[in-house]
Amino acid sequence: METIQLGWFWMIVIGGFAGWLAGKFMQTRFGVLMNIVLGIVGSAVATTLLRQFNIIPEDGRLAFFVTGFLGASLLIFVARLVRR
Repeated sequence: METIQLGWFWMIVIGGFAGWLAGKFMQTRFGVLMNIVLGIVGSAVATTLLRQFNIIPEDGRLAFFVTGFLGASLLIFVARLVRR
């Protein structure tokens, strides 16, 4: 099986899309740019944490997207709590 290594460009694109989708799913009013930033940060943090515990593979766009969506959703939730 061939492994796929994600470059920075693809991490930003996939993380941005995951953040945008998480913003739509969570019905936020932060704006598109903030959702994209939260998606990129959420992707990076969630992927790093889950890889430390060997929960997700080291490569793959789908794994990065799923963790990005979950990480962005969590960050949006925390941002809502802080904003109140």
